[in-house]
Amino acid sequence: MSEFSELSDPKQQSSEDLAEVIAELEQYRERLLSDTLEVAQRAKIMKSVVMTRLEPELTKIDATLQALRNQQAALSVSVNE
Repeated sequence: MSEFSELSDPKQQSSEDLAEVIAELEQYRERLLSDTLEVAQRAKIMKSVVMTRLEPELTKIDATLQALRNQQAALSVSVNE
């Protein structure tokens, strides 16, 4: 029965959901960066040019990741109280 109560706890589920979203977004960021740099290298485009164009998107992803981590931390504090 304790397993069921853990699964039905919305705070626990939300924390797990946030962790999953964070992990997926981190993987997306890494894949975006590596795939873009790989294609740029094949196209003989300078890394600095690629990074200049990619930086705004990476900044958005990083900001979203930070917001999700803050939300996750706030959720774990409220669960522990």
